[in-house]
Formats: sequence, structure tokens, C-alpha cells
Amino acid sequence: MSRKFTYPEARQDEVVENYHGTPVADPYRWMEDPENTELAGWVEAENQLTFDYLAEIPARAMLHRRLTTLYDFPKTNAPESRNGRYFFAYNDGLQNQPVLQKQDGLEGDPQPILDPNTLSEDGTVALMIQAFNDDGTLLAYSISAAGSDWQEIRIRNVDTLTEYDEILKWCKFPGIAWSKDSSGFYYNRFPEPEGGENDTQIALNNALYWHKLGTPQADDMLIFERPDAPELNFTPEITDDGQYLVLNVWHGAVNRNRIYYREVESDGDFVRLLDEPNAEYTFVGNEGSIFYFQTDLDAPRSQLIAIDTANPAREHWRVIVPEQDDVILSTKFVNRQIVVVMLHQAYYQIKIYALDGTFVGDVPLPGMGSIFSIEGKRDGQELFVDFRSHLYPPTIFRYDFATGEMKPWRQPTLEFSPDDYETKQVWYPSKDGTQVSMFITAKKGLVLNGENPTLLYGYGGFSIPLAPDFASQILSWISSGGIYAVANLRGGSEYGEAWHQAGMLANKQNVFDDFIAAAEWLTANHYTKPKKLAIMGRSNGGLLVAACMLQRPDLFGAVICGVPVTDMLRYHKFTAGRYWTYEYGNAEENAEDFKFLLAYSPIHNIKKGVTYPPTLITTADHDDRVVPMHAKKFAAALQANDAGNHPILLRLDMKSGHGMGKPTSKWIDEWADIQAFLFQALEMGQ
Repeated sequence: MSRKFTYPEARQDEVVENYHGTPVADPYRWMEDPENTELAGWVEAENQLTFDYLAEIPARAMLHRRLTTLYDFPKTNAPESRNGRYFFAYNDGLQNQPVLQKQDGLEGDPQPILDPNTLSEDGTVALMIQAFNDDGTLLAYSISAAGSDWQEIRIRNVDTLTEYDEILKWCKFPGIAWSKDSSGFYYNRFPEPEGGENDTQIALNNALYWHKLGTPQADDMLIFERPDAPELNFTPEITDDGQYLVLNVWHGAVNRNRIYYREVESDGDFVRLLDEPNAEYTFVGNEGSIFYFQTDLDAPRSQLIAIDTANPAREHWRVIVPEQDDVILSTKFVNRQIVVVMLHQAYYQIKIYALDGTFVGDVPLPGMGSIFSIEGKRDGQELFVDFRSHLYPPTIFRYDFATGEMKPWRQPTLEFSPDDYETKQVWYPSKDGTQVSMFITAKKGLVLNGENPTLLYGYGGFSIPLAPDFASQILSWISSGGIYAVANLRGGSEYGEAWHQAGMLANKQNVFDDFIAAAEWLTANHYTKPKKLAIMGRSNGGLLVAACMLQRPDLFGAVICGVPVTDMLRYHKFTAGRYWTYEYGNAEENAEDFKFLLAYSPIHNIKKGVTYPPTLITTADHDDRVVPMHAKKFAAALQANDAGNHPILLRLDMKSGHGMGKPTSKWIDEWADIQAFLFQALEMGQ
């Protein structure tokens, strides 16, 4: 399907910003205003062009049917137990949102207690946070509309399925901590915005409140705030013994936090146990006055420590599970033991330790994969594990501490034969010689002739690891003859905090070098060739693929740039962007940051007269995390400067956000568009 692309005209203004003596043009500054009527018309025209093009691709209808089939299997998450009841989310296959269910005992009949699909006609209202009281009779939950990060908290009686009258507003990433007597709960929220609506630009002065059950939000009691530090957030937790209220004090996406606490029955000041943001501290549990924390302080691959709150000086801290060769990802008290989830060579393992740090044993897993979540009680004898991999659908296993047996509790069946495919791990050198790992999933017996269509995925930031994970779209891709590759780039946490720091701030170019080296390795080893190689990333990964395609446009046959960050000089001015300066830097405040940010900032490195690969840029109208202006400005600049005749398309989804809570139907539509675009760009099936 060959065509000449005529893009909607995007006005270019004479806007120039001075950064530390360097003038920088910003011709599409006007696109930062979401209320601009001219911009709305331009977006509508862009969407018309995009959807018309995608609809003409012959393979799209087939891909939509295949994706629908592959999405249509039952999905369950790891259950929480309360007083003999099990609570879990369940999707029977193609429901837009999973339904929250309860079950009496391991073999009971599941009963729905909350169906988010009834909250909107199009499935765009999603259930987010769920917090049950101790006996499992009350549920406090939050919902999000149209993919927004803003949420409302509501309360339901689990037995009668009746709702309490109060609705708690102005929450973003809230925590909920029920009191032991179920009279109410602690939660964190922001001040009511002027006009009573959530302002996507303002999210300051988070504070901790006490909500008494059955009373209006206006009566909620302010418990704690830090007006001297308006960017801090406070997530509450009550210890299992009910004695302490613990606050995780955090700052945006920065993995450096603080820990405050006080006795639940106290109305005095909080004890600032850890008040220096010098490391990441995750509260695991307590035994009386002994608090246990997972931390990367002086341990880039993390460790478990114990602090006696009666004698909290650092010289008295005890190391319980020391730093090891593998990365400690999470820890949890179950069966009065310590369950440790670890990353070994970028895939997951589970180990069990006694409370004194003595190694007890391993929990067996089916193979290389990811653990989405684990659930268990401090005094319980069972552990639920949500395991998955590229070829292993999400399966809930139950580990019995008494017998040491690990058995499936919920295991789905799919219209797919995983035995015909395989995932293997390879290592390749980056530009500076650093060895980087990569997972490659494809059909068994793959012929390495350099002709295989390949999708290379990456992220590389914010200490987020990429282990083999399950997605129906991966099955669709590899069953079409494609290769799916995931690179474990610096900037993630696959190999600890040092690996993360090697890909942030002035080291960000390492991430791009790692990704480019992955592409070069795949071509040099005859998996594929540039014309058959597509790259994809979302959010920070959208920044990744945008920067790499600008640095090496010759290396890629297609680019899928999802909800990207592309204006690295101004990202911090919008919604959550100010929290990312720890990761990226701040071009306005720091001249050195400006230099390295300008060197790779996508919208500032597009060159006139270069032929760029076919590119699909996706965003959404309600994305209040990475605002759509990034995708809009990037699309306009690429279209204006590209010298070729490849499609450079913008796809803006309506009533959607950054991806959180997106309905199943919207995911299927989006992935049908993405894979159709790739089919056309990589000449698959032609």
C-alpha cells in the first residue's frame, strides 16, 4: 500500500527560549495548551489520517480477530485472605474490567462483590485500590475514570453489597489503612482544588487524614501534613499487630523515601525514624518495637535490616538478609518467615528465610519469568504467587509451608500452543563494552537468515526491571512469524541500583547505546535486518525509541512510540513531570543538565531532510502523567522535517490515560492498529 502523505498543517511560531545563554526554538509551544481550539482541529485531522490509513491495511481485520481470541481467557490475580475468605479480581475473558470476587475457603464458589463494568457504559471506569478490613466485611476502594491518575475512594459492605454514602475525592496514588476496630481508616489526599475539580497541573500538599466510617469527607480529621515540603506524599500502613501507624513519605518517582511512625492510639507527633532521603526504605513488618526494612542503603542490590525503635541509632541496626549477587526486589512476612523475591539474571526467584536471616529454602517456579504479585499473611501457612512469562499465561500458584508443595490454584487455558515456541536469554556488548542481557522469544527452529520481522522492546529507566512477562499481543506477534526481543537496559533495576544509576541523568546516553547495540546484535547475528526490525517503548520507553530512531534512523524499519516523553527541556512543567528531575535533570535550573538533556531531547534533535522510519506515535486525551503535548509536538516536528514518504502518524485515543485501567476492548483496538502498522511497514505477509 503505497501513498503520498499530506499531513495536517501545524503552525510554527517564533518562540525562542534562552537556556543559560543558548537560544532554543520552540515553534510548537502553542500545542502545550490542551484547550486550544486550533489544536483540537489539528488533532482531529491527525486522527482521521491515522485511522483511515490503518483501516486500509488488509491484515488489520485478521489481527483484530486473532487478538480478540488470544485475550479471551480467564484471568485471576493472587487472592488476599481475610478471616477464611479469599478476595481476588477475575476477568472471564473479554470483560473490559475485572470483577472483584470473594470466595469462602479454597474450594468455595466465587461470588461477585464489585463489578466496575457497571460503572460506565464503555468500561472506562476502573477499580484501582482495594483495602479490606481485618475480618473481610468492609471494602474501601478507589476508582479512576478515563485513565486518569486521579481517583475517588468509596466504601462497600461486602456482605450486603450496599454502599456507604460518603465519597472521598482529590486522591492520586492513595493508600488506605483500616483501623483494627473497623471504625474508619487513614488515607492520603490532596487539597480540594479551586472550583472543586481535579486540576491536572496542581498536585501539591498531600496530607494524611482520618476518615470515620459513615461520615462526610468534610468531617475528616487532618492527621499529618508537611506544608514546608509540599511535594512530599504520605502513604499510611497499620502494622499487623495494630500497634503502629507507619507512613511511607515519598517524592514522586524518586526511589528515595523517608519513614515516620507513631503508636495508633497516640495523637502526638510522628517519630521521624528515617528522615534523610538517602536510600529506598520499604517497611516489611515488625516484631514489637523491632521494625524490618528492605533497603538499598550501602547495598545497591538491596538487603533486609532490622531497626529497634527503642534504640534506633544507625550503629545498632542489624542486617538480617545481606546483599547478594542477585537483586532483592521485594520481601514479605508470611508464616512468620521472610519471603524474598529476587531477580536472578533478570528473571524472578523466590527464597525463604527465618526471621534471624537463616536461609530455609527455595519456592519452586516453572521457569524464567516474572512474579506479578505474592500474597500471604504473617501468621498464615500459605503463599499465593502470580507467575507468568512470555509463553506462560498468568497462573496463580499456592505454596503450602507445611508440606512444601507448590500447586496451581488458578491456571488458564488459551487458544495457543506454547510448546511450539521458546524464550532464550542472550548477552551482548554495548558501545562501552558493558554486557547487557536480552530475552528473545520466537518459534522453535527459527532460521537465522536475516529476514525475520522483529520487535525490540525496551524501557531503561526509573529502576524498573523488564523480566519475561505475559501479554496476548506477544503471542499474536510471534504466531505471525515475528521475533519478540526485550533488552535489559541500564536505567532499570535488573542488576541493582548501580545498574539504574548508570542510565540516569548525565548517563542517559548509556541507555540509548544499550538499545542500539541490541538492534545491531540482532542484525549481526542474522535474526533480522534493519528493514525488518521494529522498536517499541512506552512512556520513558517512548523517549527511548524516539531518541534512538533520531540517532540511528538507518537501523530501524518501524517505530512504535507510546505515550512518550519528548520535550526534555520542559517536561518538568507538566503534571507529574516535576517528580522526574531526579531521573532526568532540570534544564532550567542547571546548565550542565541542560547540555546533556539538549543532546538527546527528541523534539530538539529532529533534523531537516532526513528520511525517518515509519513511525506511529500513540497518546491519549486523559493522560495526566505524560501529557499528550509531548506526542503532539513530536509528531508535528517529525512530519514537518522528514524527507521521506514513510508514514509518520499520531494516534490519540479518547477517554483513555497513560494505560492504567484501560478497558480490554481499547487494548485490543490499539494493538490491532500497532500490529497492522508493523505488518505494513515490515512487509509481513507480502
